[in-house]
Order: sequence, then C-alpha cells, then structure tokens
Amino acid sequence: MMARYYEIRVLGTLPPEALVDFERLTALPEPTMTVVRGQLADEAALHGLLARLELLGVQVEEVRRIRDRRAD
Repeated sequence: MMARYYEIRVLGTLPPEALVDFERLTALPEPTMTVVRGQLADEAALHGLLARLELLGVQVEEVRRIRDRRAD
C-alpha cells in the first residue's frame, strides 16, 4: 500500500510532542489553528496520530486526504 498525504486542521497551537515519530509531517500555524500536512504510511499511522492528538487534548477540526500531492 502506498503512503497517503493528509491535511489535518486543529484548533490552537500544537504541543511540541504532538508530531514526535511523524517526521514527514509539517505544522503550519495560522491565526486560530494549526494545519498539519504531510505523508503518513497507512491508515494505522493516521489513527495513531489522531489518538495522540486526543490524548494531548488537541481538538481536531478537519482531516482530509490529499490526492496526487507531495508533502511540503
């Protein structure tokens, strides 16, 4: 299975430990949210990231799979 590219929008600023172990992701702060973009190996990795965000108390607003796009 090929890796997929995602864009995840969360409210506020991400804590530094949120993206540990997800080196292919970038976090871009915006005025009221942070946009996380990049490649995840599979659905299990996506669920792992979402579970970590939940444990850290981060509110996920949107998750999108981006087709035919390379990560930043």
